[in-house]
Amino acid sequence: MRIALYSRQLKPDDIPFVKSVISMLQQSGVDCLLYDLLHRELQQGQVTHAEMPTFDSHNSLAGRADFLFSIGGDGTLLNTITLVQDLNIPVLGINSGRLGFLTDVHKDEFTAHLLSALQNGNFTIDSRTILRADSNRPALFANAPYALNEFTIHKLDTSAMITVHTYVDGQFLNSYWADGIIVSTPTGSTAYSLSCGGPIVYPSSQTFIITPVAPHNLNVRPIVIPDDKTISFKVEGRADAFLCTLDSRYETIDHHYQIQVSKERFMLQLVRLSGNDFFTTIRKKLMWGLDTRN
Repeated sequence: MRIALYSRQLKPDDIPFVKSVISMLQQSGVDCLLYDLLHRELQQGQVTHAEMPTFDSHNSLAGRADFLFSIGGDGTLLNTITLVQDLNIPVLGINSGRLGFLTDVHKDEFTAHLLSALQNGNFTIDSRTILRADSNRPALFANAPYALNEFTIHKLDTSAMITVHTYVDGQFLNSYWADGIIVSTPTGSTAYSLSCGGPIVYPSSQTFIITPVAPHNLNVRPIVIPDDKTISFKVEGRADAFLCTLDSRYETIDHHYQIQVSKERFMLQLVRLSGNDFFTTIRKKLMWGLDTRN
């Protein structure tokens, strides 16, 4: 078995944990592959040996790992899509952050027993929809135009609200006067879309959620559509530039851009080891059913 380890930036308290994971993998006869920036960070702390193999991109990861461990929070796991892309490598999220909707195992729960479960095939794979953004202009997220949570168009800074003309399969839906608009996958329904009044959607639902951000007309509500539809946008406003995002990555666009969002042909495979299911997660993370009465 070959496992790739990925993290964006380690907190000092996380370094001993990563060291223990590497040691656990090596003692179990697992080949370990480190993300290049993680490797360098560990070298500075004199935690690992210089000869350990590394990867730094989708191409250098291809064919070299059976699983990828994402160590951090949900933002770290979201970034793995830029590396995994269409390689179909299952991703296990190990939470060293805070809330952790997507990270299945907290770092304090990661033990040799869980690693043994992975080696013995005692786990579940959750296939998650990925969306992609394309445009009439080049270089818009050219290397990885994918998102696991959401795509957004948003006004920049303190500029006035924008107008986002929105079409579904070429049919006019609405002109949203708002601070922005979100297209969310079911996975992303518990993220930015939820904070803007969007619904919680079961992860395997084959849908997109279109959610306006602070709309001018309060009767304009989120809408759920099938994910075999293509959603296209034309944006205008008083400002010359607007913000376009895929998960935590962003680029600046102008009114010349015409953007379309569609379902990607491949999916992200998330490993579920702990026995948690979606309903357990939202009860625990959103504190549903918790009696807060004194």
